[in-house]
Amino acid sequence: MLTPLILVGIVIMSCLMSVGILGSLLRTGVPGIGRWCVAHALLATALAWMLAAGAQPGQFTTFGAAFIALTALLLLVQGMRQFFGKAYARHDETAAFVIAFAAVVYFTYVSPNMGAKIALVSTLLAYARIAVGTLALRHAPRDGARYPYRFVAAAAFLGALFHIARAVAGGFGVPQMAMLEPSPWNVLFLGLAIVTLPCMSTGMVMLAHDQLARKMEQLASIDELTGALMRRAFMEKANALLREAAAKGTPVSIAILDIDEFKAVNDAFGHAVGDRILRHFASVVSARLRSRDILGRLGGEEFAIICVDARKRDAAALTNELRLAVERSPKDGVGCTFSAGVESVMPGDTLEVALARADAALYLAKATGRNRVVTAPEVDERDVETLEPHRL
Repeated sequence: MLTPLILVGIVIMSCLMSVGILGSLLRTGVPGIGRWCVAHALLATALAWMLAAGAQPGQFTTFGAAFIALTALLLLVQGMRQFFGKAYARHDETAAFVIAFAAVVYFTYVSPNMGAKIALVSTLLAYARIAVGTLALRHAPRDGARYPYRFVAAAAFLGALFHIARAVAGGFGVPQMAMLEPSPWNVLFLGLAIVTLPCMSTGMVMLAHDQLARKMEQLASIDELTGALMRRAFMEKANALLREAAAKGTPVSIAILDIDEFKAVNDAFGHAVGDRILRHFASVVSARLRSRDILGRLGGEEFAIICVDARKRDAAALTNELRLAVERSPKDGVGCTFSAGVESVMPGDTLEVALARADAALYLAKATGRNRVVTAPEVDERDVETLEPHRL
């Protein structure tokens, strides 16, 4: 038969297991894990203290264990905010916890009142659970699997419901027993703790793994130097946009951009300056693109832009604006210009075919003086035949 002593022991073991699992993820650098790890260690400490005190703990034990448990719950909330990149500390929240804990001290030593004390502590525990669940739902990413975030929220809200019921019971003077005394109420309370606390811990591990998976995906998709999509990711996303545009009947255009004389920049100023030029070029271009357009790095100093819902002349005008912006913003005292070829995607075109035509236009721009934008209709068959093939 399960007793409060056995249930508390199970909760302690669950907290220690969570410390071990979360601790193993500290080196990943995922925000919030450090606070989650410390919080579970504190919860285990508070419960172990209560367990050692027995069924009739003294005032100092209940006071100290409550302080540690509330600190742990506050760290869980702060860790969740930190995980989502938010400011983890809130002055009003910290002040509320301090005031509430002062009230716990008052109802423990000055005017002993078990019901009021339980109501206060349970209210704070319920708040912490609700805050964790709300943060998990509100800031869950819109793309990818949302199951871990809903899992954490469900466990947090379930635990909060019981703490709210306990707070209401204490506030209305319903007789309360010490946590380790054998009673159906305590067995139910600790049973829900066994279910909800490990579920929250498991959910937090799932959140950490989801964050790591997203980082790995980003490393595989985003060029670290420029922030543009890498070639494979760009081609995949561009093909998806082309399919979507074909289904909607909206126009799509492609521009290929190549930084002029980039090899000479590297030779004259070194690769460090070349890298800064690439970063600056990408930042200028990406800052001026529309939100629905995508920028990819095809290789070296060559980039491509998919202009969604834009005809060729509109894409050419946008690309020329980008060219002027780059030309007018030298980096580290070194001027930078680019040449570009622009083409629209015709019905029945594959991405590769449209890119080839834009590439031919780019090569003509290079051959006729650089620092200019050429559209594909300007490339006739004789131009293409006389120009050396340009490789992506």
